[in-house]
Amino acid sequence: MLTVEKLTKDFGRTRAVDDLSFHVRPGVVTGFLGPNGAGKSTTMRMMLGLDRPTSGTATIDGRPYRELDHPLRQVGALLDAGWVHPNRSARSHLRWMAASSSIPARRVDEVIEMVGLTSVATKRAGGFSLGMKQRLGLAGALLGDPHTLLFDEPVNGLDPEGIVWIRNFMRHLAGQGRTVLVSSHLLTEMSLTADHLVVIGQGRLIADCSVGEFTSRASSSVRVRSPRLPDLHRVLAEAGLNVVPLTASDGRPALTVADVTTDQVGDLAGQAGIALHELTGTSASLEEVFMSMTAGAVQYQGGGPPAGPGIDPRTQGGPR
Repeated sequence: MLTVEKLTKDFGRTRAVDDLSFHVRPGVVTGFLGPNGAGKSTTMRMMLGLDRPTSGTATIDGRPYRELDHPLRQVGALLDAGWVHPNRSARSHLRWMAASSSIPARRVDEVIEMVGLTSVATKRAGGFSLGMKQRLGLAGALLGDPHTLLFDEPVNGLDPEGIVWIRNFMRHLAGQGRTVLVSSHLLTEMSLTADHLVVIGQGRLIADCSVGEFTSRASSSVRVRSPRLPDLHRVLAEAGLNVVPLTASDGRPALTVADVTTDQVGDLAGQAGIALHELTGTSASLEEVFMSMTAGAVQYQGGGPPAGPGIDPRTQGGPR
């Protein structure tokens, strides 16, 4: 288990991580999310002993990384896919890593096959695409067959097939009972990969819960159609619900009701004897909830598209 307790990191007058605490449990994929500059990479570097905390602790099974007896056999990490000597082949790079930790050389070819690099194992890593370097970095993380794995943006540079492959592979690793922490800015992908989320902003914890619990924090709404729409509108409004008329994509009139469930609307319609032709609930996506909950913790925000040639931005309703 990965444990972060009251972790704080200052860089001069800038506080990158602020009294952060959470646990990463084995057997599930935990997504580590936050806006750019939120402190995700700094936190992961402190977990691996690459940055010294100002205060607090980050431990693996109760011990700091620097105190582990066989680090590569206990923790595998992919933080920077470019960390490889460009003149070494993929196989030579992994053999060097294996020799440094007394890992049998046969394991090198095993992990090369796992990540799909067998055909380029003898080629210079400097000529690899970013996606191939990601696969090589993943092979290095798996080299010691560790029980704990940390991945920082592992799908960066991968094509759609590669993204699906690594998604399934991470879930397979978690299914083996390993502890898997993955940081990513691809929120749609995280909604398909992660079981649990740790969300931070400006170095502080925002959420530590399952994906379902996180998305349920957003308000839900219901769309409803009925042959007696005016009567239904009156019944729902008298119940104190926020009802807004709309026109469905097929041109038929409907109502949308905010902050309510389909059960509530259905019960009210049934009690009034009003037939329904549609009753559809909608919920916010992971991306929508994430944007809403981290809106106040975004370090860099765009100011909108630039004005075109000859256009005075003061007349376009933009920032002045």
